[in-house]
Amino acid sequence: MSADRSHRPGAASVSDPADDSLRAQYERYPYPERDPRDERKRLFVGSPSHLREIDHWVFGAARPRSRPLRALVAGCGTGDGAIMLATQLHQDGRPGEVVAIDRSATALGIARARAEMRGLPNIRFERLSLAALPSPELGTFDYIDCCGVLHHLPDPLAALRALEASLSPGGGMGLMVYAPHGRTGVYMLQDALALLAPPEQAPEERLDAARRVMRHLPGTAWLRHNQNFGDHLTGGDAGLYDLLLNPRDRAYDVPAFLALLDGAGLEAACLVEPAQYDPDLLLPDPRLRSRAAGLSWAERAALAEALAGNMNTHVAYAVRRGERPARPDPLHPDAVPVAREMPAPVIAEQMGLGGTLPLQFGPLTVPLPMPVQAKAFLGLIDGERTVGAIAGILAGRGIERGRFESWWADSFRALEHANRILLRPPA
Repeated sequence: MSADRSHRPGAASVSDPADDSLRAQYERYPYPERDPRDERKRLFVGSPSHLREIDHWVFGAARPRSRPLRALVAGCGTGDGAIMLATQLHQDGRPGEVVAIDRSATALGIARARAEMRGLPNIRFERLSLAALPSPELGTFDYIDCCGVLHHLPDPLAALRALEASLSPGGGMGLMVYAPHGRTGVYMLQDALALLAPPEQAPEERLDAARRVMRHLPGTAWLRHNQNFGDHLTGGDAGLYDLLLNPRDRAYDVPAFLALLDGAGLEAACLVEPAQYDPDLLLPDPRLRSRAAGLSWAERAALAEALAGNMNTHVAYAVRRGERPARPDPLHPDAVPVAREMPAPVIAEQMGLGGTLPLQFGPLTVPLPMPVQAKAFLGLIDGERTVGAIAGILAGRGIERGRFESWWADSFRALEHANRILLRPPA
C-alpha cells in the first residue's frame, strides 16, 4: 500500500530524504501492481476490512446492517482494501460510504479506474496525506482501515493518534503492520542494496540492481529459505521494489504492536486469525501447555509468534481502550452464523475423521480440534438461518436441543477462533 508521511497537523515541514524517496517510489511503482481490467474476473479478498470481520470483531455483531457505515481507507494504494469493502457493502445492499485517501496520484488513478470498472457508487477518492488528519472536511468515521502504511512512516505513533482522532464514538480500525520473524532475510538484502544502490540513485537504477542481486542470490541467503512471500516476489517491479528498496521499513513483534496501539489509546479487539496466536496449537506437549496457560493473552500471542517463526505481518482490529465490544452470544436463538468466505459445508468436508480441521498459516499447517458432531449441522449454515432454526431442524432428526447447544458452543468457539464462522449482525 502506498504509505504516507505523518506528523501532527500544524507541525512545521521538515526535509526528510527517506520520505522524498518513498513519495517517488509510489508514484513510479504503485503497489501492489493492479490492472483495472481484471476487475471483470476477480475480487481481492483479505484482512483487514472484510465486511463480515468488521461486523463481528469491531462491532460485536450488534450494529444493525441498516445503519450506514462510514469508512476511511487511509493510504489506499492501488485500492485492494477500499475496493473490497465498497464491493461487499454494495453487494449486500448496505448503506454507507468508503472514502479512500492516498498522496500518490498514480496509485489513486489505478484505484479509481478499478472502482469505475465495477460501477461502485459508494466510494470516493481524495489525494490527501495522512498528515492532514484529522480533517474537518472529511469528518469522522465509523471504521478506519490503515493497512501496510504505519511501518513506512517517520512517526507511526503520531499517525495512529491522528487516525484515532478521526474515529467516531464506538468505531474501530483495521490495521496491518510488518512482523519481523517471517521477514527473515529481507532486511539483510535491504542493507546490501543500500550499499549497491543507495536511495539517492534513480529508481530505475536501484530496481535493476535488485533484479541482478535476486538473479544471483547465494544459496545461503536467508531470503532464499523464506517461504512467507508471495506478491512481493511475484508481483512485478512494484513488489520487488517495495520489498527490498523501500527507504523506510520497520517491523513490529506482538509486544511492540500492542504497545503502539496502547500509545494511541487503542486496544486489540482481535488479532487475525486468533488461532494463529494460540500457542496451544503449536505445543502438543501437555506440560508445556500447562506452563503457557499461566501467561497473559498478550504473552501467549507473543509466544505463538516466537514459536511459529513465520508471521510476516500482524493484522489487528482495534478499538478505543475500554471499548472492546461484548462477545456476541452464539447460543442466542436469533443469532445468525455466517461463513467468512469458505462455505460451511466445505469446512465440514475438510474435517478429519477425528474431528480436527487443518488450518493453513503460510507454509505451516496446524490441526484445530473440533467436535466430530459439527459435520451434522455445518451444512445448515447459510448466513440466513438462525441458531434457533438450525436447532429446530436437528430436533426433527432426533437431536435434542441441549446436545446441539453443547456441540454448537464448542464448534463455534473453534471456528470463530479460526476466523471461519462469525455472526451476522441484525438487519
